[in-house]
Amino acid sequence: MNRRPNFRACLPALLALCGLAWIAAINGCDKSTSSNSGKPKIAYVTNGVDPFWVIAEKGSRDGAEKSGAEVTIVMPNGSTEQKQKIEDMLIRGVDGIAISPIDAENQTPMIDQAAAKTNVITHDSDAPKSKRLLYIGMDNYQAGRMAGQLIKEAIPEGGKVGIFVGRLEQDNARLRRQGVIDELLDRSVDSSRNDAPDAQFMDGKYKILSTKTDQFDRAKAKGNAEDTMVAHPDLKCMVGLFAYNPPNCLEAIKKGGKLGQIKLVGFDEQDATLQAIKDGNCYGTVVQNPYMYGYESVRVLTALAKGDKSVIPASKFMNIPARQIKKDSVDEFWTDLKKKTGK
Repeated sequence: MNRRPNFRACLPALLALCGLAWIAAINGCDKSTSSNSGKPKIAYVTNGVDPFWVIAEKGSRDGAEKSGAEVTIVMPNGSTEQKQKIEDMLIRGVDGIAISPIDAENQTPMIDQAAAKTNVITHDSDAPKSKRLLYIGMDNYQAGRMAGQLIKEAIPEGGKVGIFVGRLEQDNARLRRQGVIDELLDRSVDSSRNDAPDAQFMDGKYKILSTKTDQFDRAKAKGNAEDTMVAHPDLKCMVGLFAYNPPNCLEAIKKGGKLGQIKLVGFDEQDATLQAIKDGNCYGTVVQNPYMYGYESVRVLTALAKGDKSVIPASKFMNIPARQIKKDSVDEFWTDLKKKTGK
């Protein structure tokens, strides 16, 4: 004879199982978490929205396909949203997170909290005091000195130089700026220097103006360049340290009718910057390799999720070297970039 189950008797056990499931959902972010497909789940978190990160996204997706992982690309707008997105990834459960810190000093506790729950690495910009396992990127101080070398070539006679950047809270921005200053002043190599943001150096061959920041506001970036031109009619060169800075400086130079009079040196590989190099309106740019930042981040985190710790070098730094791109190399570089990104 069939009997109906006694649900009342089973209720405590059912509630207990539900409670365990709820706890697992809340805490579901330990290092062994993987997707239903069996593939490690990786989050690639940028420090903003920019064409630079579109290149990194392509590298991340290619890295995921090659390594057998699932990758989620997160492009936040500001440090608050970045923190929220990282917390969301941890709650959802990931096997690894690659983070480009917006404010390394103040975000170190957040990175350490994430590192207690999953594998965490940094890319593009580092948080060296955090418990991240690895930094993937270039030596930003040396890259800054490379930009300084381009300035010396662009204006060998010397003169006033304006530095423009989004924000100096980021480790990469601070180091690039310091590298530019140290190179122009012919100082010894020392990445621990940290000249004040409003510091000016007006007694040498190269007269370095106080650094202008824009907090990722493109209109302000252009305005900063325009204001500097007005305040310093004898300005000889502008250097933009973030990807969007050189195009905005170029717009200001064009508007001011000073193409050819004010030299421009950039960072990164926005199309407008590369075209300006081809046209002779930008002397050169120091490029990173965001494609490989994305590719290597996913490869390393996938290996760690599978228990392979040999992917972490003793230095905890994977150097993706920077390059100087000038008129004689821009076509080859741009062709390769388009091939990698499918443009």
